[in-house]
Amino acid sequence: MTFSRRTALLGGLALLTGCATGGYQGPERSLTIAAGESGGFYLAFAELLAAELNRAEPRLRCTAAPTEASVANVQRVREGTADLGLVLADVAQSAVAGKPPFGEAVPLRALGRVYENYLQLVVRADGPVRTLADLAGRTVSLGAAGSGAAQSGQRLFETAGIPLAVQHFPFAEAIAALRERRVDAFLWSGGVPTPALTELDQATPIALVALDGVLPALRAAYGPVYEEVRVPAGVYRAPREVPTIGVANLLVTSAALPDELAAAVVRVLVNRAADLVPAQAVGTQFLDVRTLIGTGTVPLHPGAANAYRDLHG
Repeated sequence: MTFSRRTALLGGLALLTGCATGGYQGPERSLTIAAGESGGFYLAFAELLAAELNRAEPRLRCTAAPTEASVANVQRVREGTADLGLVLADVAQSAVAGKPPFGEAVPLRALGRVYENYLQLVVRADGPVRTLADLAGRTVSLGAAGSGAAQSGQRLFETAGIPLAVQHFPFAEAIAALRERRVDAFLWSGGVPTPALTELDQATPIALVALDGVLPALRAAYGPVYEEVRVPAGVYRAPREVPTIGVANLLVTSAALPDELAAAVVRVLVNRAADLVPAQAVGTQFLDVRTLIGTGTVPLHPGAANAYRDLHG
């Protein structure tokens, strides 16, 4: 998306500020957001959201917790060790349907579709890999075991029919492994640009592998949860834009979260959207009032649904 469209959408969100009424009046309490790995967009966004919730709602003490990301976040919400979690839409849909890697249905509720995550298949610029087919038989890290990238990556390469030697390194270790040639590629699911990848590119030039070729088969197998997005030219010094796969990111909770708390979070998502875009974002992913309620097969929390109705009039 262009900067002008981003500005217009955030401006549209800002117009709703005057529609918000009331605030959280329940007992003082903590609120934990299960986020993601250090250096990633999940944690950066969750930290901004926690800060804005604390400013908007003095009775809440909100914190962002580093985790391995989507799958781990579902588990934490289910167990009650986190109140909110950032989860890729494909993982969230697997959870509510009780499909692998979840042994039974998890009754998640959504507070909103907050931004687009980009699958970034990273290789060395001086290496031999330029296409998915070039990775056949090679070693690839598909993300930490508790991450959404692990599920998305497994689906991606199984759908493409490309055999791999799979590793599951956390983000920082995957970067080190590529630099040291212990892996031929790694898959990262995050915002664009990811600062740690920008830093890697400065020391060890990288390239992104285009993923658009497998997208039709991936959508046929798993539905429209996957969509084509494009990493802009200039990101990681790429000479041209790179087509890849986007997956929406949902802010989820359990059905047990009080309606008043769910509404408080929604008010911050809508009314403070301009303050919830991490500084490194280039306008390719951000809150959009028209899609916040587009949570797919994951139902909106009743308190969130009521808040959206109040805010939209």
